[in-house]
Amino acid sequence: MSQVLCTPTPVTTKEGIQALLADKGGEQYYAQMRELKVDQAALWNDLQQTCKSRTRTWLEICAHCGMCADSCFFYKANNNDPRQIPSYKIQSTLGEMLKRRGRVGAAFMMHAMDVAWGQCTCCNRCGLYCPHGIDTGVMFSYLRGILFRHGFVPWELKIGSGMHRVYGAQMDVTGEDWVETCEWMVDENSDEWPGLKIPVEKEGCDVMYICNAREVKHYPEDLAQAAILFHVAGVSWTVPREGWENTSLTMFAGDWEGCAQNLKRIYAAVERLKPKMVVGTECGHAHRATVVEGPYWAGRESGDPPVRFMHYVEWVAEMLREGRLKINPAKKIKVPCTLQDACNYVRNDGLGRYTREIMSYIAEDFREMNPHNEHNFCCGGGGGLNGIGLYRKERNTGLRHKLDQIRATGAQLVVTPCHNCWDAIRDMMEVYEEHSIKWSFLKPLLIDMMEIPPHINRVPPE
Repeated sequence: MSQVLCTPTPVTTKEGIQALLADKGGEQYYAQMRELKVDQAALWNDLQQTCKSRTRTWLEICAHCGMCADSCFFYKANNNDPRQIPSYKIQSTLGEMLKRRGRVGAAFMMHAMDVAWGQCTCCNRCGLYCPHGIDTGVMFSYLRGILFRHGFVPWELKIGSGMHRVYGAQMDVTGEDWVETCEWMVDENSDEWPGLKIPVEKEGCDVMYICNAREVKHYPEDLAQAAILFHVAGVSWTVPREGWENTSLTMFAGDWEGCAQNLKRIYAAVERLKPKMVVGTECGHAHRATVVEGPYWAGRESGDPPVRFMHYVEWVAEMLREGRLKINPAKKIKVPCTLQDACNYVRNDGLGRYTREIMSYIAEDFREMNPHNEHNFCCGGGGGLNGIGLYRKERNTGLRHKLDQIRATGAQLVVTPCHNCWDAIRDMMEVYEEHSIKWSFLKPLLIDMMEIPPHINRVPPE
């Protein structure tokens, strides 16, 4: 008998993660999902207990006016397919689940999964344009939680949720791996930047920095770049030994218990190290999970984190404004460039003013997308969609809408201070064979153009 991989139970062991990883592409996992028996009584009980007045009111007052249609990049990228209208998508899934009082089978739950993850990134743009203030993205986040609880979640996100629960990070990065990577990056850069440090577990600093596990595993130079910028800005900083992972695939998966576990690790590090503030890396959903929604998951009734938490763009803007980072005018970006607004910290936390402040310092020919700021469209890969193989075709179709936006600006460079946006834009250039447009995080751009203060000892590479 084959191993049971698809169950409503979260993955909590290394063995469970390895078993899922061995099922390449989730073939066995999805076959088992099609046969998964829905506990209809438990589903209805969960809906009664958790689907409260706000969500039910939203479902009931929807006027089916269609004003949310043009707000959705999936609708626009799919030739205005009415099945892609946000109101239809949520009414035909969560709304139908409630109407049937939980009496649904595996086929319906898999359809709901396809819509919740394959046709929505929870970017919340539709909520800006609904005349009744209905936020379909928030409802889809809720639906993801219900689906996760009953075992209907994409294979990759089942693994990602397990990684967070087992390793405290979205990837299998152990505490030893983390500290060794910090030491390695200092060693790699010590010739050019004598005196560079990545202090681990240092109490009472100005900044506690938290990052993305993908940086540790695949882009360690990003950690080194952050260290260089803190070094040049003269900031007292540290990273925690535990609680350093800023991202939350548990949020993408709808694993709310896993979200709370991750937040409590970060907040425990704050309590332990007592920094004046926390700065999170260039990641949109990490900011939302840690600062916007995270405090509630962690049981903080105020809705505020324990100390000031800043997204990286806020910190950079502040350092430029205060003159602690200075830009060499001769090294500003000369080519036409544009800026991708990450939904999770621009639309959901109003930080677009900081990214534009940064662009005013670093770019000579900055061109806004149309629309832009909180009205900008999702990159097309958010909400976990970048990493779900089952919906790669849907994602690639959606990417075209963002590519058209970028091309319309005439930009040759897209500044992307978010990991998911960076990945989506990288992939769209490959999928659509666009070779004339580059893309970049902020950190490498800043390092290339900043002035080095006289007291900083730097030995430029030959």
